[in-house]
Amino acid sequence: MELQFIGHSAFYLETEKAGILIDPFISQNPISKFDPKSKVTDILVTHGHSDHLGDAIPISKQTGATITAIFELANYCAKCGAKVQAVNIGGKIPFEWGRARFFSATHSSSTPDGAYAGCATSILMEINGMKIFHAGDTGLHQEMKTIGEIYKPDIAILPVGNFYTMGVKEAAIAAQWLGAKKIIPMHYNTFDLIKADIKKLKSFLPKNIECITLEPGQKIGFY
Repeated sequence: MELQFIGHSAFYLETEKAGILIDPFISQNPISKFDPKSKVTDILVTHGHSDHLGDAIPISKQTGATITAIFELANYCAKCGAKVQAVNIGGKIPFEWGRARFFSATHSSSTPDGAYAGCATSILMEINGMKIFHAGDTGLHQEMKTIGEIYKPDIAILPVGNFYTMGVKEAAIAAQWLGAKKIIPMHYNTFDLIKADIKKLKSFLPKNIECITLEPGQKIGFY
């Protein structure tokens, strides 16, 4: 399995059978790097804000990939002509590549036209026995302890940009609550308002948690 950081909160996971886009803010993202020829079979979206829903609808319409999102947001995407799978909090969702669960995030969510888009979410993916947690846009919240105790993610992708989400100190706490051995920071340095010092993040982390910093377009393999 290969994980690529596209930029902001957008990631691309590729397995032998699937290409999974998460929060595909690409065309309007000033720092994004993504090969448009990449295979895309699934699109997972944490919430409706434009820097997360991003290009999900046009990519779905172009490729036939299914957008999986919380019920209200999925309905909006369907009205826009996308192929969707509407889900809700906590259920185990099977995919050809593994399974996923959507959990709550402490954030707001609306569609580009300002309508309510359901609750903001985080996503736990299990692929080839590895559990990857994408926190979405969120502040620090107690449910992270529960996710860590019950689901035990191996990798946590966490927002660190402050202002709209938690910052580096809170992300370090979240990493410990989740129990992940590796974390990947996201949602920072895209704009001046969310600049973050990753050296400070690393200084707040205990030695048993590895912080993997990826540049837009950079890939890392997990086997």
